Amino acid sequence: MSTCAELHVAAGVIRNDLGQVLIARRAVHVDQGNLWEFPGGKLERGETARQALCRELHEELNLKVLEASPLIRVRHAYPERHVLLDVWQVHRFEGSPIGMQGQPIRWVLPDELSRFSFPAANRPIVAAARLPDRYAILDDDTGDDAVLRERLHRLVSRGISLIQLRARRLGMPRYEALAQYAAEYCRAQRVTLLMNADSDWVSGIPVAGVHLTAQRLMSLRERPLDEARWVAASCHNLAELRQAERIGVDLAVLAPVQPTPTHPHAVPLGWQTFAELVDQVNIPIFALGGLSPDDIDHAKAHGAQGVAGIRGFLR
Repeated sequence: MSTCAELHVAAGVIRNDLGQVLIARRAVHVDQGNLWEFPGGKLERGETARQALCRELHEELNLKVLEASPLIRVRHAYPERHVLLDVWQVHRFEGSPIGMQGQPIRWVLPDELSRFSFPAANRPIVAAARLPDRYAILDDDTGDDAVLRERLHRLVSRGISLIQLRARRLGMPRYEALAQYAAEYCRAQRVTLLMNADSDWVSGIPVAGVHLTAQRLMSLRERPLDEARWVAASCHNLAELRQAERIGVDLAVLAPVQPTPTHPHAVPLGWQTFAELVDQVNIPIFALGGLSPDDIDHAKAHGAQGVAGIRGFLR
């Protein structure tokens, strides 16, 4: 039986000062031709992924990379080959992009990426490119609706653009009223709001999507909402991460990374185990548990999209 060698590719999610992302269209005659992609190419012998990224973006676009950080690693098995995409976020560059090989290029807003046809391996990259690196969880520890609304306003005022409304202690009538208020407020503020609630109920609320508990996640056979809405999930081990990947969630939270007072008896994963788990699935993953926004760079260095949290975002 023959085995396919893994093709290692470095690719860049390049952003300009307007927050737009650069994409390029593949030539018609090549594999996956006429589809859009994030610019990059295969590693040459002896190159690191970052070195290949810098070389490829200079050769393809005449850009000099000044600052870049890892975004996501994606493994995908096409019929003819296995591909490892080492994707970097390019924060700063020098030059004006030009399709040096005659390839069409376009600057598009992150939320416009879903309108373009990409190779199958690029699906989690599109999600990662659209997501921020902070995911705030709005939880209820007081039973006071007014406190939750004030905390929501505070999170948004601090630039948080992805929020989960959990509020476990509220009864359903109060939770529904708060959800309606939060949905309208977040839509006006261009903030992505995910509801930690039953998927069927969420489908009738004008919010961006649902966040599945691990129990709900493991009970599902397919993605609970269509592609127009975000689906997130809470995970604690490899089995849950693989289930999340199988049903097609857009992002996951993996916890606990560090000891946390809310779950004093939970054994923390630690950063090494966290990184090993992240590397086995193709999903943008936020680190959760005993962390704050100060830990974002450390989390990214271990493969995370960023950091999720409750108290750390309100301090």
